[in-house]
Amino acid sequence: MEMIQIVGLGLIATVLILVVREQKPMFAFLLAAFTGLFIFLYVIGKIEAVITVLEQLADRSGIPSIYLKTILKIIGIAYIAEFGAQIVRDAGQESVASKIEFAGKVLILVMAVPIISVIVETVLGLLPAGS
Repeated sequence: MEMIQIVGLGLIATVLILVVREQKPMFAFLLAAFTGLFIFLYVIGKIEAVITVLEQLADRSGIPSIYLKTILKIIGIAYIAEFGAQIVRDAGQESVASKIEFAGKVLILVMAVPIISVIVETVLGLLPAGS
């Protein structure tokens, strides 16, 4: 049911943007940006339930919470970078959007280094000594 509301809001915003774009392109961009922000803030509250379940699963499996937090930060960076890049694309700035995506990818790589190092150490620990 919520998806129908989101799609309805998106369709109404799209029609308004198409009508306003001819007269006031700046208002059209602002309407698109606020619509996107509203939808983002609406669904961000739903993520809390998912995070709670993932934390419970991590606790039961004995995975240190630092790894789960790092993975959640990586996912957050990916979503925020994508969201920001889409808003900038709506403004017609494809090159800036590409830079935002690039920065997001670099930050994700930096955040993933501790996890990658733990995985490599674990694999090295599983290998027999002397090989």
